[in-house]
Amino acid sequence: MAAQIGVLALQGAFREHRLMLDGLGAATRLVRWPADLEGLDGLVIPGGESTAIAKLLAIHGMYEPLRAAHAAGMAVFGTCAGAILMARAIDGARPDQEALALMDVLIRRNAYGRQVDSFETTVPFDGVEGGPVKGVFIRAPRFAGLGPGVEVLSRTDDGEPLAVREGRALAVAFHPELTDDARVHAFFLERVVGS
Repeated sequence: MAAQIGVLALQGAFREHRLMLDGLGAATRLVRWPADLEGLDGLVIPGGESTAIAKLLAIHGMYEPLRAAHAAGMAVFGTCAGAILMARAIDGARPDQEALALMDVLIRRNAYGRQVDSFETTVPFDGVEGGPVKGVFIRAPRFAGLGPGVEVLSRTDDGEPLAVREGRALAVAFHPELTDDARVHAFFLERVVGS
């Protein structure tokens, strides 16, 4: 049976994630309310605007149900803003912005510059075959502090973490969904959801 994967669809690049996951054979659905989390094997929290997504998570009553679903075994994959929200602490967050605290990570918002500083590049990624993966960096965050149980899967040439995993949680600083390279999503399905 295909993995049941939700894509948080409150704001951001959720359509692109869904298309990529559908192309890999996952059974996807959009998630907007707590009831939408029922029966999911995994959830993708897309890139977008982390403060807007955080406000909408609160309005939709999603914080505690999402934490509970993850604690009960649902895998979670966050890209860019999604990675920001998954952290235990957010450097540069608005005072009213609540972190989901799904990973033992301190993350710094907008660490790679403003929108005009966006770029696309390839990055190495442990556990993915076929060489470096494609990623788009748009106001990308930086993983500024990692707990002892957090594994780094990808680094810049100067050692900055770009992708991290802790158990059934995967977070990347870039947008793989804005490329034609589905290997990071395949890694999530096979190695994180399937673990």
